[in-house]
Amino acid sequence: MVRRMSICLLLAVAVLTACSAGGGKPQYEVIYTLDSPPPAGSGSAEETPQPPDGEKKSYTIGMVPKAMENPYFNVANDGAQEAAADLGVKVLFRGPQTADSDQQAKAIESLLASGVDLLAVSANDPERLDPVLRQAKEKGVKVITWDSDTFPESRAFFVNMVDPETLGRHLMDTMAAHIPDHGEFAVLTGSLSAASLNEFIQWIRTQQEQFYPNMKLVEVAPTDDLPQKAYEAASRLLKDHPRLAGIIGNSAIATPAAAQAIKEAGQAGVVKVVGLSTPVLIGSYLKDGSAQMATLWSPKRLGYLTVALAKQYLDGELPYNGEAVNNVGHIRVNGDKVIMGEPLDFTKQNAGQYDF
Repeated sequence: MVRRMSICLLLAVAVLTACSAGGGKPQYEVIYTLDSPPPAGSGSAEETPQPPDGEKKSYTIGMVPKAMENPYFNVANDGAQEAAADLGVKVLFRGPQTADSDQQAKAIESLLASGVDLLAVSANDPERLDPVLRQAKEKGVKVITWDSDTFPESRAFFVNMVDPETLGRHLMDTMAAHIPDHGEFAVLTGSLSAASLNEFIQWIRTQQEQFYPNMKLVEVAPTDDLPQKAYEAASRLLKDHPRLAGIIGNSAIATPAAAQAIKEAGQAGVVKVVGLSTPVLIGSYLKDGSAQMATLWSPKRLGYLTVALAKQYLDGELPYNGEAVNNVGHIRVNGDKVIMGEPLDFTKQNAGQYDF
């Protein structure tokens, strides 16, 4: 199946019925364009008045990742600290070592005790974090989310990486391009309570049911974004499902772990691996054929955007549709959700061009 993705923010989705060499799979094409940004004000969040001119306040932003040990969030922190230097704010990047919701709540409490002006949280579990985020708002601390959302009532807006429908459908299409029409596949995800990952899975299921009805999703296996747990889950999937044709990694940790398990089982190129990951983490597996394709966005750019919008919010202005953000580009705003841009596909041909 030949698929085309041209770069763009305004999402246009066309379902094309065309025959591949394998015979008769419909194609799902996502079209992007950053050349013509969406008109400012269309679908935008309401703006609040700018503060009066005068001396700028020095802000402290508490930025909370899902897990400090996850390389993805280390790269996001690089972008956040770069934005902090550019914008004259202080960013405290604190979170649990692993994707633990209770420890994440404690990290938020620690940041509140430090006197932050705003919290930007990538939520492991919206329900668990809701009480502490509401407490923050009661204390006058502004709250936004990034990477993974919480309940809308708990924050002002959510900085999303990509449109979840676009990404979920694209992951399913990529899987379908590499395994037979009737193949069995599994999804290796992070935490089962992570809202963004669950949205991706929802659209994976929708795309499969609509366009690949003879394919079968046999299991969604959680990993809690722990490399060893992801490796063990992938190894178990191979044993429990002997007809397994592919695995979709639904987190940056899950995809390389699946590739490693398949490589060690001697199934490289037999059981196909696609999913979310950074080119640095997945690069060697793409080269040796243990993984076929990875998709992601720039986590560094996401970190930069989150801090830029956080500072703007502290200055009294919400993000708006079509806004041009320095070092990021034009963003799209739909209600209280910001979409940063387009996903990137990594293959053995281009993964070496990226450094994250």
